[in-house]
Amino acid sequence: MGTFVTLAEVLEARGSPLDEDAVWCNMRKVLSPGSVLLSANGSLAFKSCARYEDMASFTAPEVQQGHAATTRMAAEKMVVYSLGMTLYWCVDYHLPQNQPVQLSAELEGLLLSMCEDLVVRRTDLLTVLEACELHHKASVLPPTEQLFRQLVDEVYRNLVGV
Repeated sequence: MGTFVTLAEVLEARGSPLDEDAVWCNMRKVLSPGSVLLSANGSLAFKSCARYEDMASFTAPEVQQGHAATTRMAAEKMVVYSLGMTLYWCVDYHLPQNQPVQLSAELEGLLLSMCEDLVVRRTDLLTVLEACELHHKASVLPPTEQLFRQLVDEVYRNLVGV
């Protein structure tokens, strides 16, 4: 598992701005478990999926049907869908088919609303952010960076067989 660099670091190293092609490439994102990067220093990044099969399950139905995002809200809902599918995949990972996920009604409802096939019924990004903010205020959660470091440490421990 390698490290990653930020766009700020790329710009600093180049000493010049990104060209238009690079900007366009950075705006077409489908999030998936293979595109979310966690680093040992506790940060999070995203990469493009290299293989179509990595993206298919996490791509909004309207995109799979060939509909382009013509508004900011449409594009936002496409990203919300892929984030919701990614997170739901993570909580469902390797569970037996007849075993339900173990989530609070609050989180399961939010994830299902993010994964809604019909765009008009799918929640928007602001609603997701507000729900997260409310949950963080009402709960005692470890710092995000600490959680990311723990997850990365698990991978490293697994690699060395400790």
